[in-house]
This record gives sequence, C-alpha cells and structure tokens, in this order.
Amino acid sequence: MKAISFKSESTLQKSSLDVHAVNNKVEHKSNSESGLHSVDTGSSDEDTTPGLDEFAGLSPYERKRLKNIKENANFFASLQLSESAARLREMIKKKQPTESKRKKPKKKENEIGCRRSMRLLKVDPLRISLPEASTQLTLVEDENTLLPPGPLEMIPENQDDNNELFKGFLKTWAETSKASNKNSEKGLSSIKSYKANLNDMVISEDTVRKVTKGAISSVALHPSETRTLVAAGAKSGQIGLWDLTQQKKEDGAYSFHPHSQTVSCLYFSPTNPAHLLSLSYDGTLRCGDFSSAVFEEVYRNERSSFSSFDFLTEDASTLLVGHWDGHLSLVDRRTPGTSYEKLFNSSMGKIRTVHVHPVLKQYFITAGLRDIHIYDTRRLNTRGSQPLISLHEHTKSIASAYFSPVTGNRVVTTCADSKLRVFDSSCISSQIPLLTTIRHNTITGRWLTRFQAMWDPKQEDCFLVGSMAHPRQVDIFHETGRNVHSFFGDCLLSVCSLSVMHPTRYILAGGNSSGKLHVFINEGSC
Repeated sequence: MKAISFKSESTLQKSSLDVHAVNNKVEHKSNSESGLHSVDTGSSDEDTTPGLDEFAGLSPYERKRLKNIKENANFFASLQLSESAARLREMIKKKQPTESKRKKPKKKENEIGCRRSMRLLKVDPLRISLPEASTQLTLVEDENTLLPPGPLEMIPENQDDNNELFKGFLKTWAETSKASNKNSEKGLSSIKSYKANLNDMVISEDTVRKVTKGAISSVALHPSETRTLVAAGAKSGQIGLWDLTQQKKEDGAYSFHPHSQTVSCLYFSPTNPAHLLSLSYDGTLRCGDFSSAVFEEVYRNERSSFSSFDFLTEDASTLLVGHWDGHLSLVDRRTPGTSYEKLFNSSMGKIRTVHVHPVLKQYFITAGLRDIHIYDTRRLNTRGSQPLISLHEHTKSIASAYFSPVTGNRVVTTCADSKLRVFDSSCISSQIPLLTTIRHNTITGRWLTRFQAMWDPKQEDCFLVGSMAHPRQVDIFHETGRNVHSFFGDCLLSVCSLSVMHPTRYILAGGNSSGKLHVFINEGSC
C-alpha cells in the first residue's frame, strides 16, 4: 500500500506540473497575442474582449493577467484535483496496516525464576534475613578503629579452658629469655662451612603451622639458644607466637590482637628478649611483655600511620620510627609515664623501611618510593632534613633497604624492577658505589606480601629473600650475586614472602600470605 500511495502522489504531482506548464504556455501565448494586438491595431482588451467590465481602470497587461488567472482557476476547478487528492488520502489511510499489539503472557505468581545468590538477597541458607549493608559497613569500620590507649592484657584469641596451659606458655617465653641473654661473638664462617650448615636445614610437617588469620607481614625469631620461638605479625593486626619445642603441637601456638591494622615490624628487644616490640599502620607502637602478660603502649600518633622502626641505641631506650607520609619520629622510652617524641620532616614523600647502622648509630637508611636516603640523626630538622647520600639507581618502587648486620659495610635493596642491588657503604661519603645487581623476580602481585631481602645475622656477606620460582623456595645470595643455597621441600607449597634467620643458630622462619609459618631447622640446633 505504501507503493500505491507513493505512485498516486507522484501522479498528482505530475498532473499539477503539466497543468502548470499548460497555464504558463497559455499565459505566455496570451501575452504575446495581446502585445501583437496592441502593436498592430493599437486597441485595448476592454474594446475587443466582452465581459471584462470588472477589469476597468487597469492597464491592458494587468487585465490580461487577471483574465488568465481566472481562466486557469476555472480550468483546475473543472478537473476536480483537490477532490481526487482527498479521496486518495482517505483510501491510503484506510488501507494502512495497523500496528500489531502482541499480548504479553501473564506472569504466574508462583513461577520459579532464575536462581539468585542468597548473599545478594541478604538471606542465609536457613532463610533468615541478614543485616543490612549499612550495618555491615559499620562493623568493618569498627574493626579498623584504634584500640584504646594504654596497656592491653595478653588474652589469646584461641585460648581454651585450660588457663594453666597458657600461663605455662608465657612462663616458658619469659624464662627462656632470661636464660638466653648471651651473645656469642664468632667470626664469619667460610662460605664452604656456611653452605654445609645450610644443607643440613630441613622442613617437615611439624615445622609448618598456621599462626594468624590474615597474611603475615612481619616475622621475628627469638634469640634463644635452647628453644625455637617464632613471632609473626599479620595484616589483620594479629600477633602469633609459636613454640616449636612444645611437646604437643596443638598447645604450642597462640594468637593475640594488640593492633587494629597491619603489623609491619616485629623486633625482640636486644637487651631484654622477654619484650617483643610491634609497630602497626594504626599509628601505635607496643611492647609485649611476657613476664607481665601485657602489651604496653610505647608510642601513639593517631594523626599518622607508621611503616617501620629500629633501635637507635644498644639499650633499646631510643627508637627511630618511620611514617608513611615521610615523617620521622625520635622516641625516648625513658620518659616516665609516656614516651618523649620529636617529629622530623624528611625529604621523602613516603617511607617504607628505616634501618640504623649497626656500628655508627648516628646514621640510618630509609627506603621510599624510588629513592634511598642515608641521614645523620645529628642533622635532622623539624622543617626539612637533607640526606647525606641519595641513591637513584632504582627505576620502580622500593620495598626495603638494610645495612649488613655486623659492620654495616654493605646495603642490600629490594626493588619492584625485579632486581636486588648491593652497595658498598664502607665509607659513607657523598656517594656509595653499586657493587652488584642480581636479577630476581620480585613481582609478587596484589595478594602476596612484598619481598624484602634480609641479611643473615650470622653471615655478614649473605642475605636471604623469597622466590616466585617453582618449586617454592627461599634463596640465599652472596653479596657478589652468587646463589649460595635454596631452601625447598615437600612441605613448602606456597610463597614465603618474608624470611628471617636466627642470629646464632641455623634456623630460618618464613611467613606466607595465608598466615602460615614455615621453619627450616638444622637437626643439630634443636
């Protein structure tokens, strides 16, 4: 019908054009004849054409024009074109198809639709309504809020009804600490002897244990010569303690919650190993005292987030605390009642780790975004401190930087460009040269704790670092870049991002991102 309509309209348009052409031709002819009569006879239309009295007073041209218009109008009226067009429009309208209205099927009231997640419907498997989203958000915020200031009692989260068993656990840690306060000063072992001792270190099912709920973010080995005691800090704010020499494995580990955010640093006090100091992103630094069974508050800054700390003095009375925003705090624990704090502004936008030189205590090194700076504590300024040395060899984010443990003559850094670097810091001047660059995959991704290369306290020239290689392993490198040893075994099935070595014994403890500790131990060191 659309085609018929279009054809009809085309016919009408063609007819109109033909009529218009005829009219123009007639008009042109009339005008020509009028012109000839006026030239030849000199008479007007009024004299020669009867019935045109209504055109009196007009010029001959105008009278002729009006006459043609009237004749044309009469001619079109005789054709009845408007009536025909109206009839065609009516026919087209009547014959146009109407829109089909498809009836939608009625939805059955009891019809079973697609399966939907009960979690999204806020319904648990027992068809009990779950709390609204706003309530859940409130709970999450409460978990991240700061814990109350002051000391917190050591109450384990996995404590059973046997309270006497837990008291015995704490007593073991406290007494072992008192009995093991002896630091044997031995010279460096030869690489051959050192490697032979590493080969005797093994892992078993009894030396693997889950101690925290979340990913492990820091690990510390107790310096005891008689017992194997390991502490681990987690991203959830937990601290797990594990005594591997406990007769019953199920009774050898307890977890606590002294922080509300990631525990990024754990150190046993060098003067009193019964004290475990822990630093957290929540802006608190606490000291777990096993003798009194409390977590004392050493330092608190609710306006900032802490990233790392180290001891500035050998008696552990003064601490250096690094902030994520680039600030530094000198904390004196000898102040009665509360610690004395002095805040400094560094030249770094962010600080990940701080480490004090083991011999020259006035120097310390900081790792930031892409720069590593060495500062002198005597030149720190509250407005802005300038570093003595800046290292710019790193092209991506830096995870850590540490002095070698005995002399401080070397610095090892871990960078996200998949390189480990060793610098010569034997002479702290305007620059310290780069000695070694080691290719090592440090891309742990989003869900794994970042690698940090740590020196072996027993061996000045060797350091250990986690590995992404298969089978899962922990690598030890010499400062020259040579691989000294790789720890692996059937019980090591995951990536140990953070690993530390015992200061005097051949024991390695590594933590993964599921809260498990993996311990390699020399059977002769048990």
